[in-house]
Amino acid sequence: MLLGTAMLFTAVPASATSGPSITKEAFGKLSDGTRVDRYTLRNTHGMHVRILTYGGIIQMLDVPDRKGHDANVALGFATLKDYVDKNGGPYFGALIGRYANRVAKGRFTLDGKTYQLPINNGPNSLHGGIKGFNTKVWKATVTKGKDTVALHLAYVSKNGEEGYPGTLTTNVTYTLGASDRLRLDYRATTDKPTIVNLTNHSYFNLAGEGTGDAYGHRLQVNASRYTPTDATQIPTGRLAPVKGTPFDFTRPHTIGERIRDNDPQLLIGHGYDHNFVLNQRRPGELTLAATVTEPRTGRVLRLSTTQPGVQLYTANFLDGSLVGTSGHAYRQGDALALETQHFPDSPNHPAFPSTVLRPGQTFTSTTTYAFSTTG
Repeated sequence: MLLGTAMLFTAVPASATSGPSITKEAFGKLSDGTRVDRYTLRNTHGMHVRILTYGGIIQMLDVPDRKGHDANVALGFATLKDYVDKNGGPYFGALIGRYANRVAKGRFTLDGKTYQLPINNGPNSLHGGIKGFNTKVWKATVTKGKDTVALHLAYVSKNGEEGYPGTLTTNVTYTLGASDRLRLDYRATTDKPTIVNLTNHSYFNLAGEGTGDAYGHRLQVNASRYTPTDATQIPTGRLAPVKGTPFDFTRPHTIGERIRDNDPQLLIGHGYDHNFVLNQRRPGELTLAATVTEPRTGRVLRLSTTQPGVQLYTANFLDGSLVGTSGHAYRQGDALALETQHFPDSPNHPAFPSTVLRPGQTFTSTTTYAFSTTG
């Protein structure tokens, strides 16, 4: 499959007087001729994020360290061809749907009818199936305010696509403001009862993409429980306490401190690949979910969400065969993903927060990535 590559692009920092900016450029074409664009959102501090219309992918995210030096902290590929050919595995930076995470045996029952989804992860269905939202070209529009710029992406998933019932209309807005915060707002409606679980699958290395492993990052997660899984990484249904386990990030720990412990759950996931049950005061309220600190650069990421869970994934299956935007190979542990979500396999666990969406209802969620530095 021969695809076009991105045009050369030189980033010019926005000045305090010019305000935030958003620009567009061609990133290539799919084999059927469909054009893919890349949008660059930039604030007055120099933070900028590059987003593709293909998969809604966050390709690059540049933020300053404690000395003011910018670096791209998001893993990704340099070309569209790499995203098309290889991103069905790592899902670098992509929007995930219709159902993020796993559905056991690709099967669920809704209103007495059983639906079968594609099997693409062992015996299960993962991240929306074989051609999920990460493979779609989204329709883009932009808005610019006094202190913000926003990219609005829209996609209509037809009834029966990847086995899911109902025509689902999805809108995702990326907003970058004067502070170094990227906000993602999700919205979806349907014409038939269906299930929905949307997220973004960005991988972060706050030392900079391609600089090595992220095991020295310090992580704190606002969760006193998590969902253990069976051998196929499907939740058992238990909401287990993290206390006394390697999953206790209620106080900061480095990612690598306990990742090689002889814990059955870590052995199943080859590291961390688990959903944490967030300590929300009220369902649907924007809650601080996790804080990540990189000691050498001083970069800090504070993740907040309205979702009830967050999946911590420590890039356990990167094996050195993928080369990123910096030209460096990605290996196990080179980043961490924090996927805000409803719990995996929720349609098959009535006690979990519901992911059912019906006509007349609107699915909404918000996730923010706030970057700063520490001394």
